[in-house]
Amino acid sequence: MEFHSLEIRQTALSLLRGGAKNADVARQLNVPLGTVGYWKHKDRATRGECPGRRARDCARCDGVPLNRPAYAYLLGLYLGDGHVSRYSGHRTWSLMITLDDRWPGIQDEAEAALKAVFPRHATCRVRVKGAHNIKVYSTHLPCMFPQHGPGRKHERVIALEPWQQEIVDQHPWEFVRGLIHSDGCRLTNWTVRNGKRYEYPRYWFTNVSDDIRRLFTDTLDRLGVVWTNCTRHGQPYNVSVARKGSVALMDAHIGPKY
Repeated sequence: MEFHSLEIRQTALSLLRGGAKNADVARQLNVPLGTVGYWKHKDRATRGECPGRRARDCARCDGVPLNRPAYAYLLGLYLGDGHVSRYSGHRTWSLMITLDDRWPGIQDEAEAALKAVFPRHATCRVRVKGAHNIKVYSTHLPCMFPQHGPGRKHERVIALEPWQQEIVDQHPWEFVRGLIHSDGCRLTNWTVRNGKRYEYPRYWFTNVSDDIRRLFTDTLDRLGVVWTNCTRHGQPYNVSVARKGSVALMDAHIGPKY
């Protein structure tokens, strides 16, 4: 029987907890695939994550502490570019947030938020064309994101439950930051006044769902941020923040994508 050092085993478990596949870990560390699978099984059993044993780690079901600022940010990301689903071949639910590769800092921030809200669950990134899907698996995703459901978000009612609204009220800037990082941007507009070109910064938020836009603008109202609806081609999908004082306020808490 071949024995492996404690350092090799700990390295393997660190990679596995980070979302690496068994085969990739085995290849990287030159360890038999079966050994890696056994280590993973023992580690999951120790942490109470084996199939058939429900880990008591849900803020809603089990009352465990919740990182509320991280959740407010994650909720904004979810409402913009995320969805909760359960495929027939999977044992549990997944939350996937699709983020553009032009903004790697936002991808890092999103993954950090997932780890803060679901500290006992590994996250992973799946490459798609021009973007990455930032993912986490948990049986408690429907508890934490009760807005999930069949069909697209703009085709169903999106309303926060009282406990979610309480978190958003406590951490409104984190919520707005998540919405901007998913479906918004900061850009430079220009206009001509008295024959001179005048440039000014502006925040945009674009979402087809009336309910999600209302959650965004209601939160801006509470923060004292002035906004306007901008209709394009007859569709009221765009929210603009262009007043100098309001842009400065957004810059202090959000800033450009990165």
